[in-house]
Amino acid sequence: MSWYKKLGLADERLQLREHESAELAHYSQGTADIEYAFPFMPAGEFGELEGVAHRGDFDLRSHMEGKLDPATNPFEVEKDEHGKPKWRGSGKDLSYRDDLTNERFTPHVIEPSAGADRATLAFICEAYTEDQAPDEKGKMQSRIVMRFHPKLAPIKAAVFPLVKKDGMPEVAQEIYAALKQKFNAFYDEKGAVGRRYRRQDEAGTPYCITVDGQTLVDQTVTIRDRDTLEQWRVKVDDCVAEVDQRIAIATMS
Repeated sequence: MSWYKKLGLADERLQLREHESAELAHYSQGTADIEYAFPFMPAGEFGELEGVAHRGDFDLRSHMEGKLDPATNPFEVEKDEHGKPKWRGSGKDLSYRDDLTNERFTPHVIEPSAGADRATLAFICEAYTEDQAPDEKGKMQSRIVMRFHPKLAPIKAAVFPLVKKDGMPEVAQEIYAALKQKFNAFYDEKGAVGRRYRRQDEAGTPYCITVDGQTLVDQTVTIRDRDTLEQWRVKVDDCVAEVDQRIAIATMS
């Protein structure tokens, strides 16, 4: 649950549902599903993201006893000429002794089973947002933005020269090349810078770096935050470290 929340799924759209006794498999001592309220589902309904099963000592005990259930194990039970199970490892003592109590025990297994496609869909649904943002003339316009957690964003940073002249593309290309050593980055010099921002908002890119006239004077660039629309200037040589630090802070929060 903490993992899903840390990467951006809203607390109110997540729940942990315990299975009723009638739902439990014969080997399970308890199972809970992590569920998410997908926006396309009826109000109040949730879809499963991950099942977490407490299988007890069933797995290792079955190995020790040489009894493997084809219904719960991917390997079929082979038998020798006497009809006894002969599966590699069967009969082997897999128990452990506790260092403090000296008690011998067979370890239990906790089995998390997550759906990668379901989690991906949940993160996409959570990220999709429609809001207002100013264009290059300061007029508020509707925008679509994918508010991916920076750790999940397919592109971490995009680099733009404000115009395609005066040496700005060359500086932007240098920054782009440096970023690509560490992150998935994107370079774009086509169209007005406001439209380039919008394209990256739709792709979920958390940070956009713009090379402008001031860059040629003091070797600083503007970095724009996708979610807050805050802009600040950093040195050209500090761009990689700045993006890296921002991603790290977002991951810890």
